[in-house]
Amino acid sequence: MRTYQELFRTPEFTPLFLTASAQVAAQTVSGLALGTLIYVATGSPLLSALAMFGPSLAQVLGATTLLSAADRLPPRAALTGMTLLFALGTAAQAVPGLPVWASFAVLLGLGVIGSLGGGVRYGLLNEILARDGYPLGRSAFNMSGGILQICGFAVGGVLVTTLSPRGALLTGAALYLVAAAVARFGLSSRPPRATGRPSVTDTWRNNARLWSSGPRRHVYLALWVPNGLIVGCESLYVPYAPRHSGLLFAFAALGMLTGDTLTGRFVPRRWRERLGVPLCLLLAAPYLIFALRPTPPLAVAAVVLASTGFSASLLLQERLMALTPEELSGHALGLHASGMLTMQGVGAALAGAVAQCTSPATAMAVMAALSLAVTLTLAPGLHTSPRASVRPRRTARVR
Repeated sequence: MRTYQELFRTPEFTPLFLTASAQVAAQTVSGLALGTLIYVATGSPLLSALAMFGPSLAQVLGATTLLSAADRLPPRAALTGMTLLFALGTAAQAVPGLPVWASFAVLLGLGVIGSLGGGVRYGLLNEILARDGYPLGRSAFNMSGGILQICGFAVGGVLVTTLSPRGALLTGAALYLVAAAVARFGLSSRPPRATGRPSVTDTWRNNARLWSSGPRRHVYLALWVPNGLIVGCESLYVPYAPRHSGLLFAFAALGMLTGDTLTGRFVPRRWRERLGVPLCLLLAAPYLIFALRPTPPLAVAAVVLASTGFSASLLLQERLMALTPEELSGHALGLHASGMLTMQGVGAALAGAVAQCTSPATAMAVMAALSLAVTLTLAPGLHTSPRASVRPRRTARVR
């Protein structure tokens, strides 16, 4: 599978793509609205930031308790049910007079549920597409997510101003309902990929099984740590250049979209196993220039170039699937998504702490150097070919 036209002709890809896109739009609009609402109520920048990005840290709770369900639930029912829960939770946060602690309690619950959603969604994507189509499919998801985040923050700002934060939250809830409807009526009923009842014990057992393999362990660390440290660099755009931070965020998204398009669409299979490490190095190296406090045009150029390196995750996810039994594919991808988001939160906190002691520019260079060091340390373990571990795909059963 080499073209996006072939991708969208694949049965069920389009409704899954639309479901995920509507969820990203809903999350972006409602996140901005809730952050604004919390800031107005408390005057606390910290609580406002946690309202927008705190669910990423809650992913670790789901990764240690719920992930065994990613392969043990019927995908259509699971996606529909979870999206309806997000709609309900988002609408609840718009209730006038809701205490701040209650808003955060709902937020924590939605964050935990979200950790399961990634495993179900990307496990189904891996099931719908042939193995060589997964990077192209995931690149389409990533591009859509980047575009919708840019547009969602812009539209969300207008909605917060014109409708009020609570009105924007209700708009987010309506978008979640749209996503649930598309999942329910657009996807086929498929059986779970694995049998048995989900449990915390199974989650821990499967996590241990996935982590016990040296090659998989190297892939997970390469997916989580270099990425998270560079997101820490991005978290310092505002203190580094308050008047140009929006420009840096926009061009970072542009670089990510460019990298995903080139890697997902044009990189031939024979190169994929070789480019993961170079792209991880590219993700970090341009940020070293921030030690010299570059001018805005040079900073934008460095950010665009570095952000193309985020496409390394497409190649590393393909490698992860080649190393993972099919019955654990959803769990494996869910663990990747939860660990990545958790490390992004950790990276932002670490970058902020370094910036507090030094400066934003110095902290960005330090985080880039750490990312380079981690990638170079992991590189030898990423050079072994995973082809011997590729398992034949089962023929999907559709009911």
